[in-house]
Amino acid sequence: MHKKSDPTIHDIARELKISASTVSRALQNNPRISLKTREKILAVAESMGYRPNVIASNLRNKRSNTIGVVVPLINRYFFSAVISGVEDIAFKAGYTVVISQSNDLANKEIAIVQSMFANRVDGLIISIAMQATNYEHLKMFRKKNIPLVFFDRAVAEIEADKIVVDDFNGGYRVTQHLIDQGYKRIGHMAGSQNLQTYIDRKNGYIEALAKNGIPHDESLVITNSLIAEDGVRAVQQLMNLSVPPDAIFCGNDTTALSSMIYLRDKGIRIPEDMGIVGFSNEPFSRVVSPSISTIAQPGFLMGQKAAEMILNQIEHKERIFKTLVLPTELIIRESSNRKKIKDDQLFF
Repeated sequence: MHKKSDPTIHDIARELKISASTVSRALQNNPRISLKTREKILAVAESMGYRPNVIASNLRNKRSNTIGVVVPLINRYFFSAVISGVEDIAFKAGYTVVISQSNDLANKEIAIVQSMFANRVDGLIISIAMQATNYEHLKMFRKKNIPLVFFDRAVAEIEADKIVVDDFNGGYRVTQHLIDQGYKRIGHMAGSQNLQTYIDRKNGYIEALAKNGIPHDESLVITNSLIAEDGVRAVQQLMNLSVPPDAIFCGNDTTALSSMIYLRDKGIRIPEDMGIVGFSNEPFSRVVSPSISTIAQPGFLMGQKAAEMILNQIEHKERIFKTLVLPTELIIRESSNRKKIKDDQLFF
């Protein structure tokens, strides 16, 4: 028994005894077709269960009306906020957003990007996986003039629109805040130094130390993948130093939280004995106890701007690439606010 094939514009044309070209124009709301004829054709198409062949239409128009978005981790608030911002702009412009995550794995990112390339996305918005060191899979987008936008984690060697936050200033402000709170020996959990994002945060940290006459001690800097387990291993390593730190600038809120849990279990008080500051302002950073000081990034706005950049390339063939740097905000909470603790003790 043969499966009944889907109706085509030719079936509709035969039903109405008109040309297939007239049906095609009516279905595309072409003004050359009268409203009365268009309504009749649409009614028959609906009754027959007609579905437009989007793939064939895309091949004719050389456009898929889809935008690929690749993030390291969808479950991180910052990246999910960026996705929401992209989708907000793209949907209004008539584009579908195809989302995938690399889990910070280079091989998975390569496979995802190659799949999106093969499926003819009109453009790609991506934040690079922490493990990525080779970017040939992204260079093929540039070779074929397919729009490409980097956000948060960008590749310096590829010409493309880029949107980042001021990571240097973020790292500087965190470190200066800890110094202002009276901390003297400040450690730093850094992300991969293959990525400019984490290089800039580390350089901001080093600059703040220098401005305050504090020598930079490389033993206080631990580079890792910034997952929760890395936070525990890094804080263990720092606390085993002959002179451990009295504060830690963590590369993200995930490692800040896992560090705090470890330190609390060891009887180390936060912020009295150890100051902790994270980065990215995850929702949990406000509700845990003590609440986590952090740097807020404008994720939703970044997503909106990334979508505007990619649409400008798609629609207007814009080829003058630019880098947009968005500001960050230091949010001071309990985990680093040692002066407030001391003031409260004096008051009581």
